[in-house]
Amino acid sequence: MPTTQRTRRAGGARREAVLEAAVDTLAARGYENTRFADVAAAGGVAISTLQNYFGSREDMLIEAMRRSTDAEVAALAAAAATEQDPWRRLVLLIDRSLGSTERTQQALIEFWRAGIRDAELRDYSAQVWARYREPFLRAVTDGCDRGAFTPHGTPDDAVDLLLVALAGVMIPRVLHHAAPTAEDFRRTLLSQTRLALGMPPAGS
Repeated sequence: MPTTQRTRRAGGARREAVLEAAVDTLAARGYENTRFADVAAAGGVAISTLQNYFGSREDMLIEAMRRSTDAEVAALAAAAATEQDPWRRLVLLIDRSLGSTERTQQALIEFWRAGIRDAELRDYSAQVWARYREPFLRAVTDGCDRGAFTPHGTPDDAVDLLLVALAGVMIPRVLHHAAPTAEDFRRTLLSQTRLALGMPPAGS
């Protein structure tokens, strides 16, 4: 069944608030350990209300993951729209990604984990990845068109390298590892991104 058909419309604003509680619970407890009872307690509603809103536990969690990922994609697009200069726009996008909350990053990781075993979520994750990637690719392409960037490979290559780094750093963060620190990682990532885009080092 397509993901869009698994979204129910009952509940209005109250349903939206409960869905936020589902995202919080999913991030804290994980996909396998989030039950109707947990979300009902967090959202202040009865289990029967959740069943009316979402149908099944799985559909509730799928919609919660969709909500979290869609919000992150929209935030990136909004950040990109505020800056015309390609490099400054790219820095804004990097900072927006690095600055996402731990809750958002936990939900994203749960989304990816669930997608390993769920073909529907895996297909949807490909759509999300393309939308997430688009503002980065547009910034790099704009920079190439203006002569500001001269990447060693294609714009797609540079963006793929950048996004893999941004996705990978979520893991030590949600595990609360001491390194890399946010400041050190940002400095290294910006330096390596400049190098990948054929730009001179900062301050040169």
